[in-house]
Amino acid sequence: MANDVKIFGMPPESGRWILVVVGILIQLCLGAIYAYGVIRVPLQKHFTDVLGLQVTAMDMTWPFIVFLLLFALTMPLAGPYIQKMGPKKVCTVGGALVGIGWIAASFSSSPLILAVLYGIIGGVGVGIAYGCPIAVSAQWFPDKRGLAVGLTVLGFGFSAALIAPISDLLVADYGGVMSALKIFGIAFFIITVVLSQMLKVPPAGWCPAGWTAPAPKPGATATVDFMRSEMQRNPSFYGLWLCYTIGSLAGLTAIGIAKPVGLEVAAGAGMAAVAAGALMTSLTFPFALCNGLGRPIFGTLTDKLTPRNTAMVTYVLIIIACLLLYTNYTSVTMYTIAFALLWGCLGGWLAIAPTATASYFGMKDYAKNYGLVFTAYGIGAAIGGIVSAQAKDIMGGYQPFFLIVAGLAVLGIIVAFVLMKPPVKG
Repeated sequence: MANDVKIFGMPPESGRWILVVVGILIQLCLGAIYAYGVIRVPLQKHFTDVLGLQVTAMDMTWPFIVFLLLFALTMPLAGPYIQKMGPKKVCTVGGALVGIGWIAASFSSSPLILAVLYGIIGGVGVGIAYGCPIAVSAQWFPDKRGLAVGLTVLGFGFSAALIAPISDLLVADYGGVMSALKIFGIAFFIITVVLSQMLKVPPAGWCPAGWTAPAPKPGATATVDFMRSEMQRNPSFYGLWLCYTIGSLAGLTAIGIAKPVGLEVAAGAGMAAVAAGALMTSLTFPFALCNGLGRPIFGTLTDKLTPRNTAMVTYVLIIIACLLLYTNYTSVTMYTIAFALLWGCLGGWLAIAPTATASYFGMKDYAKNYGLVFTAYGIGAAIGGIVSAQAKDIMGGYQPFFLIVAGLAVLGIIVAFVLMKPPVKG
């Protein structure tokens, strides 16, 4: 019976928050990919200095692209199994693959092998596991869905803030970068597999005590459930997908070029190279913090402002960030503000999109629906990764690129206003 539900022996209204914490910890392991920008430096040094390979920036970018692309493309495939088998079993398999991918990466003999071992195995593992904690939080919190989902995915965005300094420590004191990959892999395997056993969804018909679904407000929520095939025929899906692609491209590109852009800005400001390098590495923590906090913040805004209005807020912030940096390209302060906003907005989209999917298309086919919506992240990741590696060569420097991102954000506002709205089921 729905009224007899217990979570860890507690009433579900309180016990469900433990499931959010479990989801955050799982996402911390899955989100370690965001620390690749730091790990790639000792990896490239290993390939060049130890193995004697000639390695380009694009060579080192492919593992990042492959990982994120496989992550996004696997999400839709995992969705039906989350519904059929339950989040516990699916997350166990995905978490195990994540650990195996990191361990296998420690045996890489070239960037190409790294893209296969780390990118494919790890990316597929994250794609399988990622939606499980989100689906759990979304179903246990019909009353605070944006906040719960935002908190759950906070772990993914904040991961780099923890993994980056730990990786530096492991590389320096525990056998180098390949040993660090192996240690991470073992830890991720154990943590994700153990915590996955705690994931479960509420029984059909359950809702928090004393809560009833509010009457839908104009522009707020859908009143019916859409199956994936029905969602694909609705213009609101394409509006959400396009907006998510633009938001992901802007944010993931910011992640990919944060340090080289920072070094350009610092050089223009007259900062010494060594001091600039140390500063840009240290900024990983506040940027990752913004990425992580962007999820619950924008998740809450999504609950209050509707997904469309919150999407437009992110695009306004992206435009402000890009113009601030473009017009103040020798200011380290403006660089820091701009990239904090860009990382924060990427985190915001990882709360807006799943919340909008649930609000617009219902929970009946949620795992499948959000899996398809999430392919937008993969497309944004692929484009952003390639652009981040090629922008300087094509444009002679990174500064002009920010006008392009600002232009994409303007396009995003238009798409959100026209298409990103609650659907009408025919």
